[in-house]
Amino acid sequence: MRDKNTAFYRGNTQVSVDFSASQISSDGAIVLLEKLERKHKLISYFSSHIKDQRDPLRTTHSMEKLLKQRVFTLMQGYEDANDVDQLKNDPLYQDILDGEMASQPTLSRFENSLGKQGIFDLCYAWIDRYVASLAGREQLTIDIDATDDPTHGQQQLSMFNGYYGRFMYNELFFHDGQTGQIIVPVLRPGNSHSNKWYVSILKRVVEKIRASHPKMRIIIRADSGFSCPAFYKLADNYGLDFVLGLASNEVLKRKVKRVEKVVSHLYVRQGIKHQHFFTHSYQAKSWHKPQQCYTKVESTGKGLNTRHIVSNLPEKDARSIYFGIYVQRAEASENRIKEVKNMCFADRLSNHGFWANFTRLLISSLAYELFLLLKTAIRKTKINPAKQWCIATIRARLLKVGATIKKTKRRIYYQLSRAFVHQELFKQLITQ
Repeated sequence: MRDKNTAFYRGNTQVSVDFSASQISSDGAIVLLEKLERKHKLISYFSSHIKDQRDPLRTTHSMEKLLKQRVFTLMQGYEDANDVDQLKNDPLYQDILDGEMASQPTLSRFENSLGKQGIFDLCYAWIDRYVASLAGREQLTIDIDATDDPTHGQQQLSMFNGYYGRFMYNELFFHDGQTGQIIVPVLRPGNSHSNKWYVSILKRVVEKIRASHPKMRIIIRADSGFSCPAFYKLADNYGLDFVLGLASNEVLKRKVKRVEKVVSHLYVRQGIKHQHFFTHSYQAKSWHKPQQCYTKVESTGKGLNTRHIVSNLPEKDARSIYFGIYVQRAEASENRIKEVKNMCFADRLSNHGFWANFTRLLISSLAYELFLLLKTAIRKTKINPAKQWCIATIRARLLKVGATIKKTKRRIYYQLSRAFVHQELFKQLITQ
């Protein structure tokens, strides 16, 4: 007999749907994030650097709770502050956050409360935390890269960038080339050139590192947008090694013209793949001294491709510098930026105020750092396929799992779905 809950019939079998099940959350693995935070105290560290200027008599949610809610919901895939409207009755979030979730207006006030000085304090704290993690290391590679964040509203300092051809913000990231850690993230006006502010920021980072680790070898790696006179002076003053891309110009074109003709004659016309490297000295008019330049003239099988890099690494030849160091930026920096931008939603800078959007960039970067800690924990397990997962895969396969919660006077039970495919991985992680 058909009733009001009947959805359809499968043959003679009636399929009914109602909402009589117990409260089930789709974010059961949030308890894993809570354990990760309790172990590393990342959110606690950064929240301690946020000045709370609110009236304590009218305050319901602490700064740490607001930051935790924002970071955890980002990690679970909820991009915006108003997603709390869908989660406010979720029993797992209420347990993790020790009470009702903060509303969207409260979160918006939080994002707009930091201001310029508050942002600077968090950036300094970010660098300090990174420097404190360097114990025992003798060498590090700092990857520097920028990315565009298109804007579609009336955000402050959203400006047209001729290179990208759109209104945007310009995000700048300093990454550790070995570990993937974000050394510091920076938000810049949309019309900023790639090298805007970066030398002064890099100088502060290097000084912090050298103050604690004076013998640390530091290698700077970046594309051609970051090649500028101020950087080369900084590298000499602080003894930095570097590998940078170099944009072509008329002088360089004249230098490589003869080699290009030979490669074109011997390989390009026959459709043969070939790479020819050669080394030469080059000095732009604005540089304080000549630099060693390495050029790759390549027959791709379909045409000619010429690339230049500049480096002061003494122990490497052109081929090993290019393939062994420079092109490793793709995985070490560019793919990491994709994760923080596209998978931790650093491209959702839709507040009106510039500093509020800078806050959002920091929150997304903080979510990325927690994911990085989770990746490290996964590498300690025996589940080898999971060790290759990117952030989006970790979210889809590990964090999004149905669960209920049961409380007694002495215990809290998180009961995850019996059908969860990655139970063994979850068990190994939660017991670390």
